[in-house]
Amino acid sequence: MKTLGNIIWVIFGGLQIAIEYFLSGLALMITIIGIPFGLQCMKLGLLALWPFGTKIMRKEPQPGCLNMFMNVLWFFIGGIWIWLTHIFFGVIFFITIIGIPFGKMHFRLAKLALSPFGKEVV
Repeated sequence: MKTLGNIIWVIFGGLQIAIEYFLSGLALMITIIGIPFGLQCMKLGLLALWPFGTKIMRKEPQPGCLNMFMNVLWFFIGGIWIWLTHIFFGVIFFITIIGIPFGKMHFRLAKLALSPFGKEVV
């Protein structure tokens, strides 16, 4: 069932979202400062390409507050816009009964889009 959900997801917009993440990640990696943000975009792109059957888990806490600082910076650089996009698509998918699983997936991706640092996709 997960494979079927992923195939339908890719056909109905998942590929487009993943391509947007990958292009954004490449654009962010142009500068040295943007490399960590570009890597997070790549991580989100892989998740957006094949999301069903994956889990989002917190990494073990690291000393210092680098993850928090990077999440705050990410929020202002583009996280809020990615979050709004996923919320919009989630609401659109929730209008139909068939689209509810895809709406839930967009809400899950929206939560990760706000603060991707310190989390891993399993």
